[in-house]
Amino acid sequence: MSTWIFLIVLVAYFGALLMISWLTSRKADNQSFFRANRSAPWYLVAFGMIGTSLSGVTFVSVPGTVGSQGFLYFQVVIGYFIGYFVVAGLLLPLYYRLNLTSIYSYLLDRFGMYAYKTGALFFILSRTLGATLRLFLVINVLQLFILDDMGISFGTTAGLILLMILAYTFKGGVKTIVWTDTLQTLFMLLALVVCVAIILSRMDLSMAQAFSAMTDAGYTRLGEMDWQHPRFWVKQILGGAFITIAMTGLDQEMMQKNISVRTLGDSQKNMISFSVVLVLVNFLFLFLGGLLYLYAQALGLEVAGDDLFPTIAMDVLPPVVSMIFLIGLISALFPSADGAITALTASFSIDILGIQRREDLSENRRTAIRKRVHLVFAAVFLVCVFFFEWLDNKSIIDILLAIAGYTYGPLLGLFAFGMFTRKKPQDHLVPLICMAAPLLAWMIDRHAAGWFGGYRFGFELLILNGALTCAGLALLPATKSARA
Repeated sequence: MSTWIFLIVLVAYFGALLMISWLTSRKADNQSFFRANRSAPWYLVAFGMIGTSLSGVTFVSVPGTVGSQGFLYFQVVIGYFIGYFVVAGLLLPLYYRLNLTSIYSYLLDRFGMYAYKTGALFFILSRTLGATLRLFLVINVLQLFILDDMGISFGTTAGLILLMILAYTFKGGVKTIVWTDTLQTLFMLLALVVCVAIILSRMDLSMAQAFSAMTDAGYTRLGEMDWQHPRFWVKQILGGAFITIAMTGLDQEMMQKNISVRTLGDSQKNMISFSVVLVLVNFLFLFLGGLLYLYAQALGLEVAGDDLFPTIAMDVLPPVVSMIFLIGLISALFPSADGAITALTASFSIDILGIQRREDLSENRRTAIRKRVHLVFAAVFLVCVFFFEWLDNKSIIDILLAIAGYTYGPLLGLFAFGMFTRKKPQDHLVPLICMAAPLLAWMIDRHAAGWFGGYRFGFELLILNGALTCAGLALLPATKSARA
């Protein structure tokens, strides 16, 4: 692709984001930044959340897994679908009833300050690692296929992208992101549909014929029947459901957008409609993966994994497809970081620094603190992206879900114990349980095959981690009875 075409596309795209930012951030205040003054249209939130949930990991990694795993990932997607109904039915009513800005404020009322800050810190750790891992994946693809040839270093690329994200999120926050994510989701899905259509046309296949060819090649395997296998279908579906409950329902970034909707009913409509579309989109990404492998075999290309889609889109297909792929990739890049930085800023400012609880702070002072935190998290993201570039690990989606299993487990346990029991354990001991549970889960996972007759944990490690947290909280001495 021509360097000039790439630069024109990037500048035009960024210009559109800046225009949206300018239109949505006029007269913005801290409530605009944190939850869009609770006035965001539910259908825009639902559509924009598709891009946030997919990100560069789905755009690049999910098609690449088809060669080795077939459609097994769809088992997890079914679990996601179930999990969204749990979030809509249990967690959203809780957040609206308590009128929360940060969802971790629930832990303050239910347990106390130690549990509250522990929950927020686990979110900050998990979201920082997860978001920067997604960001690294997309930057790395841009670097390998375009920017290295232009003589632009990885560090320069990462720094410029984070500066762009700061430019359009710095003032408007969630109020801006609701609209920018909508635009970015539209371009991402457009790129997906166009790439599928063009490859089908080049191979002279209908969707039914392509699916039949994928089946003959062994790419459409949907279920793993060996109960000891990490991808056994029950483990995958249960793991997917709890991943959704934790990574969406207990995640400030995702819930910050949901609670920006005016009413609980509209927020629930957002969650349910979003879940249906997400299932269809994930299936289409898996279909694209099978199609890409068939096309690569027909051309005699030896490429697989995360390199499959970028290689065919940038090196094999016509330049117009390369441009569409690039737009889709950029659209996957920005939602990987913009909402995360905004949510991390909100959580750290509200939960850790307590700017909304401090009566000695004026609104201008709160705004100044929030802006400094926003800048600090952009710097942290840059450092983490450099760290992942140094690791140079290709198994992005596996790393991402492994991180979730360990860091969201304590959050799952805290909220489950708070909502389904009345006991109030001694607050100052809660952080010890939340740190011990992931360590114990790691030890069990490491020795599971020897201890349990060959059993290996998959995504259900998150459930184990949450259960260990609940068990530990139950064993702590109580202070007094509490009701969620």
